[in-house]
Amino acid sequence: MLQEKAGELAGKIWNALNGTKGMPVKQLKKLLKLTDRDMYLGFGWLLRENKISVEQVDEELFAKLL
Repeated sequence: MLQEKAGELAGKIWNALNGTKGMPVKQLKKLLKLTDRDMYLGFGWLLRENKISVEQVDEELFAKLL
């Protein structure tokens, strides 16, 4: 069940970042109205598939598609 949810969350995150140069994780979380758990579950999926990068920029996490 969690694998299916992780895939759905990954899709939401990917769609939100598609066409952008990326955004701070806090902004993405607020935009998608996700909990920390759900945000990182989706990130895990995308990171595993090498489709996203998450970096620290100016003391903030920043996510962007690869």
